[in-house]
Amino acid sequence: MVSEDEITAVARQWRDAAQETVLLDGFHAVKHALRFGADVRLAISSDKGSLLALADELADDLTRRIGDLVTEVPARTLRDLVPRVHPTHVAGLAVRPDLHRNLETLSRTPRPAPIVVLENPRNLGNVGAVVRLAAGFGATGVVTTGDMDPWHPNVVRAAAGLHYATAVESLPLDALPPGPVYALDPEGDDIRSVVLPDDALLAFGSERHGISPELRKRATRLVALPMRPQVSSYNLATSVAMALFHWGGPPPAP
Repeated sequence: MVSEDEITAVARQWRDAAQETVLLDGFHAVKHALRFGADVRLAISSDKGSLLALADELADDLTRRIGDLVTEVPARTLRDLVPRVHPTHVAGLAVRPDLHRNLETLSRTPRPAPIVVLENPRNLGNVGAVVRLAAGFGATGVVTTGDMDPWHPNVVRAAAGLHYATAVESLPLDALPPGPVYALDPEGDDIRSVVLPDDALLAFGSERHGISPELRKRATRLVALPMRPQVSSYNLATSVAMALFHWGGPPPAP
């Protein structure tokens, strides 16, 4: 049983670290961060017993690490320390990956897999879903332009902590990594007729406005997803999934 003094100390540590770390909101975010090498500084739960049972069921390779890492705190303390309590009643704080290391990963050539570029995205949940897709397909990374922080807590939550499985950064349009730009646009060539190279930048505009004139000029080639007439557009994450699936994704395990 954790004492009141220990709970107070953990809460103080959390508040001191929260401004300079990434919030891991929920079991899957903590799980993925640990699996992909994140420096998780602190984790708390209001129901450690149920958390460990969940780890045994879904990630038994991490049960011991989670047990050692997580401090149980009262439900009221968890509510005080996080914006909203995840249904799995656990949260963690991890160090954001080094910017220079991510930029090196994104700029390194030749690349084994494309980079997804999101031009000026507006929906935090959509960006998180794209990060999750990119991690699952083994994409080199996700680059956003504009003023949205791709490491916003709501993005990390939607991505289930899979930011640590790929390189995620925000860059100006004129500072994109090297490589041919394949921009998604309704006027482009049917993507099914195009071979997407591994070093491609797969660029997506907003659902409402599409790609900007600046990105259109920068594009090596415009490509279009198949779509029934009179359908306006696909959801951003759906478009990314279709393009990555067409590219091919990671090879099957032996």
